[in-house]
Amino acid sequence: RKYPHVGPEHLLEVCGRIGPLLDKVLPPAVSGVMSILGAGRQSLLRTKESVSRPRQLIDYYTRMHDRPLSDVVNRNNTHNFVRVLYGRESAGPLTRRQAIPTSFYSKQTLQRRTLGHLSAVYCVLFDRTGKYIITAADDFLVKLWSAIDGRLLATFRGASAEITDIAINLDNTMLAAGSLDRILRVWDMQFGGPIAVLSGHTGMITSVNFCPSPKTDLRFLVTTSTDGSVAFWEYSTRNGKTTFSSKPTSYHEKLRPGQAQMICASFSPGGIFMAAGSADHHVRVYLMSEDGPKRILETESHLDTVDSIQWAHNGLNFISGSKDGTALVWHFESQQWKSIRLSMGDRLPNCPPVNQEDNVKLKVTMVSWDNTDNWVITAVNDFTIKVWNAHTGKLHRVLRGHTNEIYVLESHQKDSGVLLSAGHDGQLFIWDIVEGVSMANFVNRIDDHCEGGIYDAKWSPDGMMIAATDSHGHILIFGYGSGHEKLKQLPQELFFHTDYRPLIRDSA
Repeated sequence: RKYPHVGPEHLLEVCGRIGPLLDKVLPPAVSGVMSILGAGRQSLLRTKESVSRPRQLIDYYTRMHDRPLSDVVNRNNTHNFVRVLYGRESAGPLTRRQAIPTSFYSKQTLQRRTLGHLSAVYCVLFDRTGKYIITAADDFLVKLWSAIDGRLLATFRGASAEITDIAINLDNTMLAAGSLDRILRVWDMQFGGPIAVLSGHTGMITSVNFCPSPKTDLRFLVTTSTDGSVAFWEYSTRNGKTTFSSKPTSYHEKLRPGQAQMICASFSPGGIFMAAGSADHHVRVYLMSEDGPKRILETESHLDTVDSIQWAHNGLNFISGSKDGTALVWHFESQQWKSIRLSMGDRLPNCPPVNQEDNVKLKVTMVSWDNTDNWVITAVNDFTIKVWNAHTGKLHRVLRGHTNEIYVLESHQKDSGVLLSAGHDGQLFIWDIVEGVSMANFVNRIDDHCEGGIYDAKWSPDGMMIAATDSHGHILIFGYGSGHEKLKQLPQELFFHTDYRPLIRDSA
């Protein structure tokens, strides 16, 4: 009486119409069979997950020479690791990307945020083991933290001005820091004591890099400065004691009065070459030869300051970014350096410009390489991230999400196509640059009305953690799950009582 339109055959007719609709989305094993009692691929309740088949042992046995796993239709992407281990005997192990989908990074969570500095923290890095995190800030302090349980382990004091850059040597034994007071300081990573205090610049230090060469005759610590010089500090270690030369080998690059500031530098993976950018629009390359550092390239290929530069993970390739709105991808070919120009004004087809004002000058704020070196990434002052083909210079993706300038681009060391970005808007993104999608996003909210800009961030060596620092003096640790149980027991602020005590300096 309540539903007079429902007849005796109503349910049968509904099932009869649902079946063909479901068959279009998930085809049955045998077409034309109509039954509400079917199972498996014949069930009216089947889903994409329920009908997908797990990969068979033959898939792993036949995956020779790092060939991708066959992507058969309706094949489940989850792996039976017993079969993976059996298949490894004949075909080798799975690559990380085959075993772990990129969606795995969406599970990253903020495990800890600790106030450890009284000023903005512009520098953060992991040591070579991934067990320790180092931060350096505008409060003149460099701090060592446990990446495992978040404890503050040591404070390196001595600087009389803001820290501008830090670096750790290849052997993981020394920590170097440059600052606005024009002095380079080196500490012992194991015992925390000072190793050297080096004075050789007349302007603030803008970058600090240890030469990563494993050769014992190429042990250099390199600094650039606003005085227009590049200083190569040679050091040696004998009987466990490290000694630095009192005077560096210096190149004074003063081509334009008032615009001779050296701003950025990056070593090649083997430590044989170093590229540097400067305010005089020039890109320079130095060769670390047995006779000492030699400049082998000096070219004015940009029209404005070159303030970001990074070497590729392999080969003779690097990228330079400039305030002129271009980036150059450099490669060594036929005994000369050649470049591919990337214009930040380029857009994807049918993609409108981001800026509503046409007179906004585009600038490159940061550059990076994907870990395969097939893609280069540029951050632009219109708050976008652009992904380019490193071989052709063609624009591949434009990533949108940030609302302020981006100064952090860090590619994952293990997984190709995974990128970390962070900026002054307080947002941290993890991107899949191949697909052009965000896999995770975090907003560094200090209180209800304020976001703390993220000034630096790094992946851990194994790629399972992220350490970041912000404008309010915090260190942020990201990882999977809740992390070590001691993380929850730590106070919100961590300082030593001696952190800000006055220093007694000698007359030198």
